[in-house]
Amino acid sequence: MRRPRLFTLAAVLFAAFASAAQTPRDIVRQAVQTELDASRNDNSHWLYFEIDRRPSKTVKQWVAESNSVSVNRVVERNGQAVSESQQREEMGDFITDSRAQAKQRKSGHHDDEQAAELLKILPDAFLWTNAGEKGSDVLLHFKPDPQFRPRDLEASIFDEMEGDMAIDREQHRIVSLKGRLIHDVKIGYGLLGELKAGGIFDVERREISPHVWQITETHIHIQGHALIFKTISEEEDDVKTHFEQLAAGTTLEQAQNELLHRSPDPARDQAFHRAR
Repeated sequence: MRRPRLFTLAAVLFAAFASAAQTPRDIVRQAVQTELDASRNDNSHWLYFEIDRRPSKTVKQWVAESNSVSVNRVVERNGQAVSESQQREEMGDFITDSRAQAKQRKSGHHDDEQAAELLKILPDAFLWTNAGEKGSDVLLHFKPDPQFRPRDLEASIFDEMEGDMAIDREQHRIVSLKGRLIHDVKIGYGLLGELKAGGIFDVERREISPHVWQITETHIHIQGHALIFKTISEEEDDVKTHFEQLAAGTTLEQAQNELLHRSPDPARDQAFHRAR
């Protein structure tokens, strides 16, 4: 009757030893593989509120995911409220415009592929060291690995980047990734662009549903110019809140209807209810 207990104890000790034996690079590699697997297997769709601030435009909007495209209900642009009739018109135009949907789908697919490729090389692009723990997170510091040879222009930015990553110890999910440029980045010997040293980025993620993680905040403050890295060289603060899961098979029309039932200012409504 003691054998099952002994077996369980041995399994726990083995798991603890295996975890302790992991190098920081092993921890990152496991987290990257977990993220890639999760991205490939997660077919859930979500509705959320987004505030996206850029130098050229600030947008507050509700977003509803439907299959491979998203419907956006913009409630405010550059501090000016968008009328409900215009909101309906903009959403209706998108729902009936197959070209706009195809363009969004293509752009999203490209971004997903690029993000996956950059994620794959994270373990090998940097030298990783343990920086301690915070709650359930393992904290790691990274700096460029002089042995790493970037395969393309996108990966070359890693040669000039240093920062920190937090990884959930139990689920092996990336919680945050913060980096800064420690040197100027010259793209194509400066002919295609240059990003200035001192620029920072901060990506925050959280578990919005059991084992489902989403990026909730993105902060990019990098000065410079580039013909290729247009989004990287542009300053941006993007925050997503009020996540709600949508039913599988939600159509664009159903997504629009869900969006129209949401408050234009959920933070204000939430504060009002707390005050009552």
